[in-house]
Amino acid sequence: MAGLIGIFVSLLLLMWLAYRGASVIVLAPLLALLAAAMAGDVPLLATYTQVFMPKMAGFVAQYFPLFLLGALFGKVMEDSGSAAVIARRIARGVGGRHAAVAVVLCCAVLTYGGVSLFVVVFAIYPVAGALFREAALPKRLIPASIALGSFTFTMSCLPGSVQIQNLIPMPYFQTTAFAAPGLGMIGAALMFTIGIAWLYGRARSAARAGEGYGAEPNSGQFHKDSAEATVRRPSLLAAVAPLLCVIAGNYVIAEFWMPEWHTSYLAEARFGATELAKVRGTWSSIMALAAAVVLAAVLNFRSLAKLNESLTRGAMGSLLPIFNTASEVGYGATIASLPAFALVRSALVNFVPHNPLVSAATAVTVLAGITGSASGGLAIALEAMGQTYYQRAIEMGISPELIHRVASMASGGLDTLPHNGAVITLLTICGLTHRQSYFDIAFVSVVTPLIATACVIFLGTVFGTF
Repeated sequence: MAGLIGIFVSLLLLMWLAYRGASVIVLAPLLALLAAAMAGDVPLLATYTQVFMPKMAGFVAQYFPLFLLGALFGKVMEDSGSAAVIARRIARGVGGRHAAVAVVLCCAVLTYGGVSLFVVVFAIYPVAGALFREAALPKRLIPASIALGSFTFTMSCLPGSVQIQNLIPMPYFQTTAFAAPGLGMIGAALMFTIGIAWLYGRARSAARAGEGYGAEPNSGQFHKDSAEATVRRPSLLAAVAPLLCVIAGNYVIAEFWMPEWHTSYLAEARFGATELAKVRGTWSSIMALAAAVVLAAVLNFRSLAKLNESLTRGAMGSLLPIFNTASEVGYGATIASLPAFALVRSALVNFVPHNPLVSAATAVTVLAGITGSASGGLAIALEAMGQTYYQRAIEMGISPELIHRVASMASGGLDTLPHNGAVITLLTICGLTHRQSYFDIAFVSVVTPLIATACVIFLGTVFGTF
């Protein structure tokens, strides 16, 4: 009983202190050791150096190339003005009367193309502010519009997305970023439709109440629009080409080129005694992102000094996200190593045991909510129970691609509770508070993904993978 109480107290403190702005890198090991101390008869130093650190380091070793290349690509797209060019073109095409749709689409195109959601928030906020002022829509709806386009369907549903939430399941289920494309598209359509309907309904209610934009034009904290800062903006073709390179390149490499490789050397111990199926998704994503970074640099940069500055800032920008997530993985691995966690694990694994889709979705959702991180909760759940879910899926004739898609989508539900770092950053950039905007953020990024995930589980159970 003391062990369960320790886990519960540790998790509550992690949520509360993270919400208060404390560093997860500092919190995770301390609170993991608190849970270990309360469990009794658990050596603390051995737990820290032999459990927490190896798991944390293992996550960094496995996913650092993806975090690094994603950050480099996002920074190059931002500094070259490409992100702003794409955003403005979409906004003009959709029209000012549909400001919310324009913002959602701008965010969706950029995040699906591989730009970090944090970069997207900075790049889109100035455009969103101008559109919402022109349409006389409440500023408090801007964060929800950005969240719908960045934190939901492009992150976990669309096939080929190189957001980390779509990539983490690959080695556990031997899949690629294009797992269950049809079901992923259905989930994306549900999230988009329900979210847009909600935003339109809230905008109409505000209009009936006579509520306008409601803030000074320059309110909010955001970086200067990079497109304004560049001397020569890139053309639309030059801005879009790197995004297409990420999506199309990933698909062609994973599905057509890489299967032709002779990779018998992977069975050697020095290469991890693995097989191509377990690394194909990671390798194809690395190659596609690297090619996109090079293409974006060649097309959009006239100054090597400026390119070097962008790459340096992008590289530095990759460190905090990966170490935050890796610390959460180390925390989860430590919790999972405690005797009391066997009860928690048994409860999650045996929740609807005849349907591993429901069981996996529940475990990922709960852990993502506890940690306030989609990638952290997903990594913790799969590290502790991924092999179990994979074996059950195989035994029951369920495609690993389907459980990949469900796990990825499930990570994007409860992750955006109030203590989520991306939510706090988004509100800070927009100059708004939880009280002003979180209700709408919660509906589009918590309620809507949960509904879509449930629908995909139902369709996958009835019709299988497609």
